[in-house]
Amino acid sequence: MSLAVVASRALYGLEGCAVRVEVYVGAGLPSFNVVGLPGAGVRESRERVRAAIVSSGYEFPAGRVTVNLAPADLPKDSGRFDLPIALGILLASAQLNAPGSKEATSKQGRCVQPDVSRYVLAGELSLTGAVMAVNAPLAIALAVARQHAGAVLVLPEANAASAARVPGIHVLAARTLADVAAHFSGVSSLPVATPPDEKLNVPDACQAAVRCLSDVRGQPQARRALEVAAAGGHSLLMSGPPGTGKSMLAQRLPGLLPQLDTEQSLEVCALAGLEGIDLPCQVQPPFRAPHHSASAAALVGGGAVPRPGEISRAHRGVLFLDELPEFQRHVLECLREPLETGHISIARAARTLTFPAAFQLVAAMNPCPCGWLGHPVRPCACTPDSIAKYRQRISGPLLDRIDIQISLPATEGHWLDMPPGEASASVRQRVQACRARQQRRQNCHNATLNEAGIKAYCKLSPVTAALMKQALVRWHWSARTASRVLRVARTVADLAGADEIAELHIAEAIHFRQPWP
Repeated sequence: MSLAVVASRALYGLEGCAVRVEVYVGAGLPSFNVVGLPGAGVRESRERVRAAIVSSGYEFPAGRVTVNLAPADLPKDSGRFDLPIALGILLASAQLNAPGSKEATSKQGRCVQPDVSRYVLAGELSLTGAVMAVNAPLAIALAVARQHAGAVLVLPEANAASAARVPGIHVLAARTLADVAAHFSGVSSLPVATPPDEKLNVPDACQAAVRCLSDVRGQPQARRALEVAAAGGHSLLMSGPPGTGKSMLAQRLPGLLPQLDTEQSLEVCALAGLEGIDLPCQVQPPFRAPHHSASAAALVGGGAVPRPGEISRAHRGVLFLDELPEFQRHVLECLREPLETGHISIARAARTLTFPAAFQLVAAMNPCPCGWLGHPVRPCACTPDSIAKYRQRISGPLLDRIDIQISLPATEGHWLDMPPGEASASVRQRVQACRARQQRRQNCHNATLNEAGIKAYCKLSPVTAALMKQALVRWHWSARTASRVLRVARTVADLAGADEIAELHIAEAIHFRQPWP
């Protein structure tokens, strides 16, 4: 009888929990048991592993085989444990010799097991012994790189190149179980995976594919608000009649944001991998625009096996909610906590999963149910009561959390007669300079300043403080609203290159808090 231990990983959100696959082969009636809270996919691995071992030219042990997936209180699912279980059975049944000696026997006369302590394995086995692709290889690689320095990750050939994008990790590509066994026996070596060739995703090519802000003609106030939102990472609500450019402006916000660094890009791709989508590494921030019929689970994540929602898919990028009042109210209320914290926690009976959700919210809506309130030509047919009910679909607590709220007027004259606006490239340069200034000063963008940061970096002179107090009294702002106005004013000052918030800066920030015509 013998024991073997192989390392693997279980995924809960983007959190990769270390799992020890302990395999015991002993005397007794033939049996094959898997313990340690295995899910249906893991329990079914018994038949896959048995057939794969035999198909690979090895013998399945005739005695009692027990597999323990530790820690025992952690639920496990998925077929990614097939490969480590099969390797553990081969090691525990002494069918693999350590490399370096033909006999490779110890003083007790038993085979010396190969050293697998540095390896982490994940892969599903087919009945023929082929190693099949698993879900979320990039998330597995990120977890291994953060938790197990110097580890060697063995993944299916179909997944290895994707996981090799993670810097500082050694990834081997496994095609069959026989290849894995030959590697650990020293007969041959598994090929080292290399990252895929992603030359198309160079910054210039990505920026060329982004819609340019020069397409938006007119609307100087909205263009300025979009620049301030990009420079400080602020959320934005635009209200205006149909055709005023709300959607066009929102779609051009990603082109103003700084490019993603390597870690951020890998995080975005790993979140997509949890949904089974293999995205190429990209430098452009993601842009997600769910339909207003989306459910709460679709927006924030959930399900029997929790998956990331649209707010997590928009992590490090933009979440655009068009026709904001048409979303169900309870769905919109789910956004309140992620807007403050930058992550979403989904509670289940067995475990609470946390997904990152540091997104920039951009929302658009009409000023009234018919949409024509404030239009210079088309009259509004809505009653005051219907307008009030329409606007009340968005709760006060949610509005409190949106930094910039502006009204877009309908343009007079034909839009073809208006000159093109400033291009995204020049605006992006100012945004990047502003963000660099914030990073040097406080190591975060202004939208995420805490109360201590507001006290330190948003100091007001007596004249500026008096103007702020007038706005507080006139519009009955809450303390949260006041803090967000100060953050916006700090961004306006940063764009102007000012060290202190002046009266002009606070006035513009107050002006950016007027959503209705």
